[in-house]
Amino acid sequence: MRPDPVTSNIATRRLRGAVDPIGNLLSEAFHLLGLFAIGAATVWAAAAAFMAMIAKGHASLEDLLLLFIYLEIGSMVGIYFKTNHMPVRFLIYVGITALTRHLIVVVQSEAAPDAGILILAGGTLVMALAVLVVRFASFHYPSDSEKSGEPGHDS
Repeated sequence: MRPDPVTSNIATRRLRGAVDPIGNLLSEAFHLLGLFAIGAATVWAAAAAFMAMIAKGHASLEDLLLLFIYLEIGSMVGIYFKTNHMPVRFLIYVGITALTRHLIVVVQSEAAPDAGILILAGGTLVMALAVLVVRFASFHYPSDSEKSGEPGHDS
């Protein structure tokens, strides 16, 4: 005897109606816990870097760029917490800052410039162009949430 498709469909909907709220609650709890963990780790790392600067007695440009990276990550977590959307531009900004920081280290440590400097500069240029493309696309092709006027959804 084959199960009645109508009865099976009703049972599936009832089961889904009972289980979905629990799944949504657990998913949201994990999401919030993860955001708080990333935010706390970012604050911890930034504080440790700042304390290292104080112990060293001065802040180099490399140290300041590291603090900017932490600031961008913190901003990204805050925006994601408020809007549930990952601002892609902030990830690219972190990459640009990291490449710039690395470029400064390479330039300060090497006596003669080499191809590595051009590669880092080219990577920075490509990421800057990526920001331009993302901004252009989000302006000319807004998502449904941007069309409805919801804030904080630019990529």
